[in-house]
Amino acid sequence: MKAAVSRMIIAAGVILLAGCATSSSRDVPAVIVNPTPQSRAELSLAVQRALHSGPVLLADDALTQSSLLPIDRIPRRDSHGRLLNGLEIGRKPEVFRLVKSGSSCVLIHDDVDQLRQPLTATRCQPAPRS
Repeated sequence: MKAAVSRMIIAAGVILLAGCATSSSRDVPAVIVNPTPQSRAELSLAVQRALHSGPVLLADDALTQSSLLPIDRIPRRDSHGRLLNGLEIGRKPEVFRLVKSGSSCVLIHDDVDQLRQPLTATRCQPAPRS
């Protein structure tokens, strides 16, 4: 009897862990539909927060044709135009992905932390498959 209960508990635990592991697998690449000034501002602010930067200027059609948004970082300079961080060679752009997760649009920063930010003022739909 104890063995059967133990097996049931273990099986339930495995099922719960599998459910947690696949929660992000429900993410579907998405594009923004019918962008508004509010949704553009929300997207810009989400990118700004993720990069810990000042205001970020994005094209009006950002994430409307593709689910990927690469952002090239502009090197910071001092008042004389010299790079503050020294020479920066071959620095890769920051990459963001828009996904539809359930009924929500979520912006994911593809850095080490995989920061996820829901975009509540933004409407999105699954991206067309290429």
